[in-house]
Amino acid sequence: MKKQEEMTPDELAALTVLYTVPGMEEVTIRRDETYGTRESGPITMDVYYPPAIASGQSLPAVVIVYGYSDAGFPNVFGRTFKELGPPVSWAKLIAASGMIAILYSNREPAEDAIAVLRYVHDHAASLGIDARRIGFWSGSANVPVALWLLMQPELTVKCAALCYGYMLDVDGATGVADIQKTYRFANPGAGKSVDDVRKDVPLLIARSGRDQFPGLNESLDNFVRGALRCNLPLTLVNHADAPHGFDLFHDSETTREIVRQILSFLRFHLSA
Repeated sequence: MKKQEEMTPDELAALTVLYTVPGMEEVTIRRDETYGTRESGPITMDVYYPPAIASGQSLPAVVIVYGYSDAGFPNVFGRTFKELGPPVSWAKLIAASGMIAILYSNREPAEDAIAVLRYVHDHAASLGIDARRIGFWSGSANVPVALWLLMQPELTVKCAALCYGYMLDVDGATGVADIQKTYRFANPGAGKSVDDVRKDVPLLIARSGRDQFPGLNESLDNFVRGALRCNLPLTLVNHADAPHGFDLFHDSETTREIVRQILSFLRFHLSA
């Protein structure tokens, strides 16, 4: 496989997670459910259901949070985020593991993430979702939006899995702000600290030991130190030999074991 930096946008858009479970291709997808509107038109979400779900059953849901606006995303990748191979394969993995997964389009990453969560909460019954059991999955430069959501006390969220992500600039660091100027992801938690993160939401943080993106592991490591200082409910998994995006680029049993661990973490914390 090519290195990430050698791949075209089309090749990156077609990647899928290097792990599969039975039933992934049998999941049911409820596409383009409108959860809000912008001047440019409706903003929608896709809801991924397990292959066999009983009528009237309410299941936990995992919202796959991302931090870029779809306003310019198709210009680069030829499709919106919710149509990309990596998040679609994660949604199928989550659904085939017995949970509901949600991917969504957006225009304003932070505001629309809140709108998705409010819509899911308000329409939980018709969506077949247990509104008390909502979790997040997020990765890479999408993580700052997920972290900001974890600072909102009014949101119903039971757990979050954050993979190889930029976190917070703390203790005078500027790595996240610096890289944001290049990649232009949303960082609504800028200026916040680990102390602002809710202490009632279990976190799983997956780290790529050989992450090549500037400042990423520095921000992640600083966050972990702060989380331990604050005694947050934290699980840290370090994939020591892997590059950024290990679930897509490091074809190994260790990768598959970590993906299984992430799914188990979500199932465990969303089980009741």
